[in-house]
Amino acid sequence: MPSSSPKDIVLVGGGIMSATLGTLLQQLEPTWNIRILERLDVLAEESSGPWNNAGTGHSALCELNYTPERADGTIDISKAVVVNEQFQLTRQLWAFLVENGDIPEPASFIRTTPHMSFVWGADNVDYLRRRYEALKDHPLFAGMEFSEDYDVIKRWAPLLVEGRDRSDVIAATFHPAGTDVDFGTLTNTLVQNLVAKGATLEFGADVRLVHRTMDGTWHVMGKNHHTKQKFHYTADFVFVGAGGRALPLLQKSRIREIKGFGGFPVSGQFIRSSKPELVSRHLAKAYGKAPVGAPPFSVPHLDARVIGGTGHLLFGPYAGWTPKFLKKGSWLDLFRSIKGDNLPSYLKVAVHNVPLTIYLIKTIFQSGSSKFGDLREFFPDAKPADWEKVIAGQRVQVIRPDGTLQFGTEIIVGDQGTIAGLLGASPGASTATPIMLDILARCFPDQAQTWAPKLAEIVPTYGTKLGDDAELAAATLERTAKTLQIS
Repeated sequence: MPSSSPKDIVLVGGGIMSATLGTLLQQLEPTWNIRILERLDVLAEESSGPWNNAGTGHSALCELNYTPERADGTIDISKAVVVNEQFQLTRQLWAFLVENGDIPEPASFIRTTPHMSFVWGADNVDYLRRRYEALKDHPLFAGMEFSEDYDVIKRWAPLLVEGRDRSDVIAATFHPAGTDVDFGTLTNTLVQNLVAKGATLEFGADVRLVHRTMDGTWHVMGKNHHTKQKFHYTADFVFVGAGGRALPLLQKSRIREIKGFGGFPVSGQFIRSSKPELVSRHLAKAYGKAPVGAPPFSVPHLDARVIGGTGHLLFGPYAGWTPKFLKKGSWLDLFRSIKGDNLPSYLKVAVHNVPLTIYLIKTIFQSGSSKFGDLREFFPDAKPADWEKVIAGQRVQVIRPDGTLQFGTEIIVGDQGTIAGLLGASPGASTATPIMLDILARCFPDQAQTWAPKLAEIVPTYGTKLGDDAELAAATLERTAKTLQIS
């Protein structure tokens, strides 16, 4: 049963994170007042936009960076299991919304797209074989196949082998139940539902300050680009889901939990082909191994994408660098984020990440022909005329107070749970639901018992580990696949 006293909620940023948190809160507390403030003129234009991310429903079926090799040669699958478990919670929320009519057409944002890992060279083939053996009997990875056979791999993804010598040492894993997700379309659908049920959405709302007042509420202040008027909203709870702007806004909030944190901006590029003859012959997401010294976000992959009802192929990403924290940000973003409390963090990360710096410098100055050579390692018959460059989204990797560079998402919760925000990126959108459930648990502990029955309806396996129950895992996968109309 909803709480008796309505709260004022402000969500800063109109991406998948705010949309997911708002959706959960509206389901749990329909009387609470939710206001979404988006700086741009449309939703999901930054990291959630379909051209700004890989569109992978990240479930570790193909992403090799989630299964590192231990010193003794065994494969550590623990991170892969966690990522898969998280995505299953996200799928359950989506399935619940479909069942309740809030998402009328799941095909508008999600579709079955097999997930593959593809490698070449004896050492990489040996690694992939051991990875397959470590995963194949796990309940969440059931159905995965492995092959070193040219003809089998050609059946899975013809472009990967055509033009390749049959004597080449190659291998692939294939899982038919992977997904391609258009997080931009999904974000718009979720926010439209929120507004239809009473939430307020304001475009052009440039939030410049989040300030805690003596009476315990938050004041969210800024200026609207359209009206040229300043705004001032009062909130009982603020969520800063503003991508690269989260760090500076949380710094301005002066919560102690943000002390020492910094951000390392990384830009990206893909190359894209929309040629129907190619698109129709690669219907999978094929992930490879990152080059030695490359960060996890640079794992190369050749992806089948469907955006706006049209099929495309994307290859990349190619890492780059800019001091901007957002694609539509300021060249001063990085420099403005450096404060007295986090300067030591920046200095430490500079000293301890020299290989990453060297890698990024090399990537920035990598020629177009060299980048195309990377594609030809995946697709030997690729022709430059069939491809074009696409600028991907801007990512701000987390610099922790101890000076470590974190390739993941960091939840910041401050002032006894009255404000929360997200730093970082991958696997990002795919794990939006478990991240928001974590925020709800940490920020609204008094509602936990009241919300439990509804949460059990929305995400039935929340609080349990699917990997420990093969029967429950199979039933959950089957139910969400049927509801979302995917394999």
